[in-house]
Amino acid sequence: MKPFLSIDRSGAIVTLTMDDPEPRNALTGNRAAQEFVDACAQIAEDASVHVVVLTARGPVFSSGGNLKHMQSLFDASPSALRQWYRQGIQRLTTALYNLEVPTIAAVNGPAIGAGCDLTCMFDIRIAADTATFAESFTGDALGAAEALACVLVSRVVPADRLMDESMALAARIAANPGTALRLTKRLLREGQHVRLDSLLELSAGLQSIAHKTPQHVEAVTAFVEKRKPVFGPE
Repeated sequence: MKPFLSIDRSGAIVTLTMDDPEPRNALTGNRAAQEFVDACAQIAEDASVHVVVLTARGPVFSSGGNLKHMQSLFDASPSALRQWYRQGIQRLTTALYNLEVPTIAAVNGPAIGAGCDLTCMFDIRIAADTATFAESFTGDALGAAEALACVLVSRVVPADRLMDESMALAARIAANPGTALRLTKRLLREGQHVRLDSLLELSAGLQSIAHKTPQHVEAVTAFVEKRKPVFGPE
């Protein structure tokens, strides 16, 4: 069976491409969730990865749930459906949420339902001008310009420039030390649900770790010497 995700590496940047265009890169009724979980586990273990970019092959980013597969669930019990969600799409969600490296969604076309949800699991969303976004069971679709106006996406670019712009941003982020990137994102995540005093305590601990890295020494030294830092391997 052909993999749902193709994985490419360029330096410190990993690009994940959803590659199942016939069902419009649907996220259910296939191995999509497991492949996202596996990819996130590999990235988490590889400190040399600094940024992840997600895009899709074909004219659609993701249609979300596979409606034909949903028909096969009509007779399933509530408890079976609960397990289906918990062991499927929700595992994808938690895997991406717990990923400590910065993530960019390069949205090339319609992102519908769970496909729209998927874009929101990424830290930064760059949309092609051909992209649309919809939670079809609750509202109308938004075009790329409307999505930008309501800050659903960070930037809108011409479709033929989507990957160039996304990879350029990824390269700017990836130029920073990987340890600092991961510690920073962890603090941002923790800041969503802890008290201020707890967050400050955690910040002190993680900043202490960052201070003891060679990359921190180089960054401070380069700033004082008014030159561009040269970071070695971590």
